[in-house]
Amino acid sequence: MNKNIELEFKTVIPKESYENILSEYNLNDNVFLQTNHYFDTPELTLSDQHIVLRIRQKGNRFFKVTLKSQHPEDAYESHILLSKEQAKTMLKNGFHTKDFFPKLDVFVTYITSIENYRASLPYHHGIMFVDRCEYCGQIDYELEYEVPDYEEGLNQFELFLSDHALSYVKTKRKSERAFSCNV
Repeated sequence: MNKNIELEFKTVIPKESYENILSEYNLNDNVFLQTNHYFDTPELTLSDQHIVLRIRQKGNRFFKVTLKSQHPEDAYESHILLSKEQAKTMLKNGFHTKDFFPKLDVFVTYITSIENYRASLPYHHGIMFVDRCEYCGQIDYELEYEVPDYEEGLNQFELFLSDHALSYVKTKRKSERAFSCNV
C-alpha cells in the first residue's frame, strides 16, 4: 500500500480559462479520461467522517482503490492497485474496506461516478491539474495543484491564478459534487 500526505489547492475556473490554459501550455493533445467511482455505506458514514473511498479508472486497464482522509488534522491518501476483474467485482458487489485498508472496517457499495478529463503539467515543485468534470448532467472546470510543501504551494498557486487573471473560488471536492447526484 502506498500512503502519502495530501496537500492540494483547487479552484473552479470558467470554461474559457480552461481552454486558454490548455492552449497556452500545449495540453490539448494530453487530456485523458479518468473516472472516479465512489463508494460509501447507504448512510454515507465515510463521507460524514471526511473520508473518501474511490476506485480511479484510467482507460480499461488501470484501476486503483484510494482511501482519502480529508480531515484537517489528518489528511492523507492510501492507494492499492487493482486488477480489472477486482475493480469490476467491487463495483458490482461492493466490498469490505478491511480487505484493503485494515484500520477501517465497513462494508461499502458503489454510489456514483464522476468523469474527469484531465491534463497535467509540472509547475514549480508540484503538479498542476487542469480538469473538466462531468457529473449529474453538469460540466465544470477546475485547477488542482498538488504540492509537497503547504506554504510554497499556496504562494505558487496564488501566483498562477494571478498570472492567468483568475480569482480563487472555493469549490467542493469532486466526491461531494458527484454525491450531489444522489441527494
